[in-house]
Amino acid sequence: MRRIFLAALGVLLLGATAAPPYSIQAIRLADSRGDAVAEMVIGAPKDEKIDTVYALWLIRGGGHNILFDSGFHRARWFKELVIKDFLSPDEAVRLAGVKPEEVTDVVNSHAHWDHMGGIDPEDAVELVRLNTEGRLRLIDGDNVEILPGICAYMGGRHTFASQYLRVDGSPPFVLASDNVYLYRNLTEHRPSATFSEADYPANLANQQRMILLAGGSMERVIPGHYALQFQKYPTAGRIANIR
Repeated sequence: MRRIFLAALGVLLLGATAAPPYSIQAIRLADSRGDAVAEMVIGAPKDEKIDTVYALWLIRGGGHNILFDSGFHRARWFKELVIKDFLSPDEAVRLAGVKPEEVTDVVNSHAHWDHMGGIDPEDAVELVRLNTEGRLRLIDGDNVEILPGICAYMGGRHTFASQYLRVDGSPPFVLASDNVYLYRNLTEHRPSATFSEADYPANLANQQRMILLAGGSMERVIPGHYALQFQKYPTAGRIANIR
């Protein structure tokens, strides 16, 4: 894997280049059963449950195989949580027809365990190693083009500097990660999980911006954990072809 992008300090500058046509696929890493909706959609009934998924997204085009989020694998999470039908991230990309060594770029939305493996001490050491090798690129700010036609935006404080992506094209799509857990966040105008109630307005404002960035269609804003994305789009096994 050649490069990793993180929302953190540092400036990423790229020259203006025409965007290639990108394909977008969602890959289901695992299932989670009976999750509390109120933990994902603020204000939902406390006793309401839903089955969700853990996923990552593969973006291909212009000679790049880009992963948005890199999943998880450490044994501790399988002891602490009920995770079903797990597929490791390297096997997930193979399933989509890409060898792990053919992944050119990894973009991480935030550093929670299911999106970036931890961050455990071993992960931090790995990031330091990648940085010393010149393979870590840090994003500072909002609306930053990290690759031609792919822009990173600052989210509504799901974590500090949590980010989402807009992938240019006809039509454009927004990959929300945990800045939007379920389509229901959008349809009911309810915030996703944030640090505190004080962050709710920013989260809702970013949801509206995501819709605008997706060409005015909330259908093209892809939530982070909703299994419905594997029903809305043509799906074969664990792979949903979003575009």
